[in-house]
Amino acid sequence: MSTRRLFLRGALGGAALSATHAALSAERVRPGSLLGLPEPVLQTTPDTQAPLAPPNGRPYRPVLTLNGWTLPWRMKEGVKEFHLVAEPVVREIAPGMKARLWGYNGQSPGPTIEVVEGDRVRIYVTNKLPEVTSVHWHGQRLPNGMDGVSGLTQPAIPVGQTCVYEFVARRPGTFMYHPHADEMVQMAMGMMGFWVTHPKQPHPHIAQVDRDICFLLNAYDIEPGASTPKVNTMLDFNLWTWNSRAFPGIDSINVRHGDRVRIRIGNLTMTNHPMHIHGHEFEVTGTDGGPVPKSARWPEVTTDIAVGQMRQIEFVADELGDWAFHCHKSHHTMNAMGHDVPNMIGVKQDDLAREINRLVPGYMAMGEAGMHEMAEMEMDLPDNTLPMMTGTGPFGPIGMGGMFTTVKVRKDQPPASHPDGHRDPGWYRHPKGTVARFMGEGETLPDAPRAPASPHAGHAHPGGDEVELKVRKPGHHGHHGH
Repeated sequence: MSTRRLFLRGALGGAALSATHAALSAERVRPGSLLGLPEPVLQTTPDTQAPLAPPNGRPYRPVLTLNGWTLPWRMKEGVKEFHLVAEPVVREIAPGMKARLWGYNGQSPGPTIEVVEGDRVRIYVTNKLPEVTSVHWHGQRLPNGMDGVSGLTQPAIPVGQTCVYEFVARRPGTFMYHPHADEMVQMAMGMMGFWVTHPKQPHPHIAQVDRDICFLLNAYDIEPGASTPKVNTMLDFNLWTWNSRAFPGIDSINVRHGDRVRIRIGNLTMTNHPMHIHGHEFEVTGTDGGPVPKSARWPEVTTDIAVGQMRQIEFVADELGDWAFHCHKSHHTMNAMGHDVPNMIGVKQDDLAREINRLVPGYMAMGEAGMHEMAEMEMDLPDNTLPMMTGTGPFGPIGMGGMFTTVKVRKDQPPASHPDGHRDPGWYRHPKGTVARFMGEGETLPDAPRAPASPHAGHAHPGGDEVELKVRKPGHHGHHGH
């Protein structure tokens, strides 16, 4: 993590905003006054950073942002001051592929903002994009002039200018931030971030947890060999990511056996995502509308997250092992897959694909016996392109990509407060006799049960064993005597 000062042109000593005016409307700050702003903090590594323990202000248990980080702040006269820089960034989607995106403070998504219910926050947003922007604080209760909709509640932030937003975090919960200026382009380029408001005192519907983890769902359409998303895509995305990372670039979620785990997930893609966990049941304990009362919860293993929604799930990690956690739309657990790949199941291909690839670089067809074999193939790919299915586990190729990772539950995992509390423990060592095995020599299958006798037994169809099915379509009503 590094810091830098923004040296922008302009006269020194810009006029300060009056407190009353700042409370009602987002305002631009003249470049000269930037010397008094909090120094912007940058993060460029895609690794999951340790939770940021609050150095001042009200205490809280911090969240862990999967493949992300929390933005530090400055306390000034009782106000938490943050500095977001909207700018072009380079994000590693997974080892072997980088994308040219737009984001905040060196990354896409931007850093998570953590505050406490009742905090007064002041967020400076400096625009280093090539076009105007704004920031909408998705789900927040705030003055209308702070809502961040360019043209409606504020002027758009010009290139090179800084805007200040100031409001009180009025309710606890999980929220997001994203532009409301040319959002089709800017969100498609990766501009978004997470916001968590912690309760200031024990809340009847918000439990204390041992692990609190968050990430955003996003999607991109990046041609194989390219690095910039196609922003006009509406449906045919080919990279499905968590915090702009695709498996195997998504870090595992590492927890201690018996931990109560909260996972906060926000969806800013253009479709829904049924999020599914293996080995455990969870309850949805919160939405972007607030915590869910205990009487309204039920056990689940999959919850659907619609566009623009947030879901907060909680479970007790009481089953040891490496458990899959993924979107249950099967094409969302694959990487840059072409939508015109022909179905070649049952067709003998031999080296046909390789020969065609010499003439048509980038050609790819479905495997003769399905697509899992592609996880084992070493096909030539364009530069800066991920295989459709990748990642290797303790038993061979996992054959997954996209929105997929593992929840690793271990007895010896250090607690979350320990410096190594989120380290990857490696692959699970299964106790003897607890792994699915192949049938041994001399082992026989159980006899299959006999099917019950057909009521038409003894009345063979003249054409053979096939049974003719007759369907009577509804016709006249009963009151006609038929």
